[in-house]
Amino acid sequence: MRCCCIPMLLAVITLLLSAVRGVFLPLERSIPPSHRVELAALSARDRARHARMLGAVAGGVVDFSVQGSSDPNSAGLYYTKVKMGTPPKEFNVQIDTGSDTLWVNCNTCSNCPQSSQLGIELNFFDTVGSTTAALVPCSDPICTSGVQGSAAQCSSRVNQCSYTFQYGDGSGTSGYYVSDTMYFNLIMGQPPAVNSSATIVFGCSITQSGDLTKTDKAVDGIFGFGPGALSVVSQLSSRGITPKAFSHCLKGDGNGGGILVLGEILEPSIVYSPLVPSQPHYNLNLQSIAVNGQSLPINPAVFATSNNRGTIVDCGTTLAYLVQEAYDPLVNVITTAVSQSARQMNSKGNQCYLVSTSIGDIFPSVSLNFEGGASMVLKPDQYLMHNGYLDGAEMWCIGFQKMQDGVSILGDLVLKDKIVVYDLAHQRIGWANYDCSLSVNVSVTTSKDEYVNAGQISVSSSEKCFLSKLLAVSIVVLSMYIMLV
Repeated sequence: MRCCCIPMLLAVITLLLSAVRGVFLPLERSIPPSHRVELAALSARDRARHARMLGAVAGGVVDFSVQGSSDPNSAGLYYTKVKMGTPPKEFNVQIDTGSDTLWVNCNTCSNCPQSSQLGIELNFFDTVGSTTAALVPCSDPICTSGVQGSAAQCSSRVNQCSYTFQYGDGSGTSGYYVSDTMYFNLIMGQPPAVNSSATIVFGCSITQSGDLTKTDKAVDGIFGFGPGALSVVSQLSSRGITPKAFSHCLKGDGNGGGILVLGEILEPSIVYSPLVPSQPHYNLNLQSIAVNGQSLPINPAVFATSNNRGTIVDCGTTLAYLVQEAYDPLVNVITTAVSQSARQMNSKGNQCYLVSTSIGDIFPSVSLNFEGGASMVLKPDQYLMHNGYLDGAEMWCIGFQKMQDGVSILGDLVLKDKIVVYDLAHQRIGWANYDCSLSVNVSVTTSKDEYVNAGQISVSSSEKCFLSKLLAVSIVVLSMYIMLV
């Protein structure tokens, strides 16, 4: 009779494990680190992106939904795989916190790239070939209310909602909205992850122009993680499928890669700063900058968020950008600090240094201090970029770029090698330095906004510890049951 408790206990354990869920996606680096890319090329790519992204801020036209149409394949950008349709097909899409929309290339696209020099096979979405695909009708709120950064159109002849994204550098894409099944993995507290799916709305691109047509920079589309209602995060969290949060950890060295989680990564050292409310971007209140603990003489007003000022977190930007009022004093103090150990030089307009020893031994730490007392402490390799060798010495250049307008942008240069959590439920962003080659603990939120530990996304010692503790609790429960019986 006592043996009947074992199935009951196993059922309880299964229920406990299945109660915790989160979605994770692997990341890959777009170009291997062995592929040299000049700082000037990265900066030019970012400038083209910002012409699209920030023109909307100054001009009053919200344009953040179209960030995915900037060049997604410069070094330092990351992409992931999404699986959609029935039967499912896999698509390589760049992650982009600066845009809202997920879109992929349609098989009817007239001038989409047919191949990629990134070593990936391009796929095309087939609305007819997928048995679960459906066109978004004119009556859908997407058409009636419009989407940020796009011109929503409606063809009454076919009752089909279409869009056009036009970018400041002359490139663009147009297509129509589709709803179909997206497949993903749910973390259940122990490996392996559980397959799951949900119906989402996304764009199907049928024509492209500019850089989007080039094969050397071709991927299957863009995965927008912006705060808008059309982002996949918003669609899934509004239905209680995933938490109202997502996180990434971008690996900066080696072969790159990292982790992307639809949920919250847990790490005790994470510090949080509140998001600036009512913004189409992920804006934070940067208040001051310090070098080796000493604050720089910068007027805090230059960081204040307004029509054409502020500080934006954007993993779609390769480098990092500071307004001139902050850039100049930062570079001057760093140069002074290393004047006895490194030879200063200018390389193609960039402030560089020739170094014959480890940069960690001579370059100071830089702290970006945000509202709420949260500091982002940057090690030298998080604000410097290696730029080859000269006269037997390594050349390191300041990775921050000077912005003539009033917007500062925190790109992959400073976001790499960190856990970054976008806690949209509580309108805040958190971060902590982390080795992104390691597994991470994740948490999900219920509809009541309660946090539940979901274990790790891969087997590790702490995962084993989690299961050991669960086993210990189970033994105690079993013992109590035996005593009662």
